[in-house]
Amino acid sequence: MTNQIRLLAAALLSAAAALAGAAFHPGQLWPDNNGVHVNAHGGGLLYHEGVYYWFGESRDGRGTRGVSCYSSRDLYDWKDEGLALTMTADGPSSVISRGNAIERPKVIYNRKTRKFVMWFHTELRGRGYDAAQTTVAQSDKAAGPYAVVRSLRPDAGTWPLNMPAGQKEGPIPAGVLRQTSKEWLAAATDGGIVRRDFKGGQMARDMTLFVDDDGIAYHIHASEENATLHISQLSDDYLSFSGKWVRAFPGGHNEAPAVFHWKGKYYMITSGCTGWTPNAARSGVADAMLGEWHALRNPVRGSKEQTENTFESQSTYILSVQGKPGAFIFMADRWRPQNHADGRYVWLPIQWEGDKPIVQWMDEWSLKFFD
Repeated sequence: MTNQIRLLAAALLSAAAALAGAAFHPGQLWPDNNGVHVNAHGGGLLYHEGVYYWFGESRDGRGTRGVSCYSSRDLYDWKDEGLALTMTADGPSSVISRGNAIERPKVIYNRKTRKFVMWFHTELRGRGYDAAQTTVAQSDKAAGPYAVVRSLRPDAGTWPLNMPAGQKEGPIPAGVLRQTSKEWLAAATDGGIVRRDFKGGQMARDMTLFVDDDGIAYHIHASEENATLHISQLSDDYLSFSGKWVRAFPGGHNEAPAVFHWKGKYYMITSGCTGWTPNAARSGVADAMLGEWHALRNPVRGSKEQTENTFESQSTYILSVQGKPGAFIFMADRWRPQNHADGRYVWLPIQWEGDKPIVQWMDEWSLKFFD
């Protein structure tokens, strides 16, 4: 099928969906083409050649099965493409063996290598969250299968671009620090945890990916015992780190980063760190991905409860809608720790108060909102 025919088919499907009154229903069950609720938690979207691909954690009663993939041409109706990456029974030495954790998978396309590149947060069986690694996998096809390339901690042996020279020397905290303790906060704000992890690589937990207009890609992740966000530039092939990175909001205790770019500014929405329990969202802005990030206020608008728990959800990704400049969708998860497969998705349009992004609740909405 030629690209022209694909584009025509996509347009006809979109028109049919619009005539049928297609809409998003945040927080409700979202059946796929088989009538089964979409199982793609903590995920993100990739748009390639007229098709959106939704990747996420595929969870069952035993934990994570792997990374699921769904495809759509209109963002409303999703086809189950199966597992893009499958957990195996190989044993604890494999980062994708059952019992290990795969969290917040994201996929980007490298135009130079013509490869699809997936990154995800990895934790190892029996070690809680102390591994704090990130894993990269690659495929020739958007829907996979993906093969693991390596698992590592980012930026070993390199200092952040925005770390003062005076912080590169000093005491090194021993072991794992209890979050929110005085020792943890001091080590986070003065660079002690960065110094501790300098040789072996920095911790990487909740993460997202962002590809800028110039094709440079960034890996954004919670680090330093979840005290500080790190923004790391990837290599040209997106399979490793370039060594250029910055710390954002040191000691701010942020996770679940989601990033987008509009009118020369870079915006980020995050959450606090309260496990599976939702909390108030945060936001920030910068003039460059590796620039200085400034905190904004809670972007959620609504009732007191909604602003305090982000509509009972947690950010995971911000999607730029193709063909609609300035149209961005805030994607979030309603976690169900007692039954993860039943976790719901909260998709809402990004709106603006002056130059600050905000999110308001809607029981139902469609892409016509952006017209």
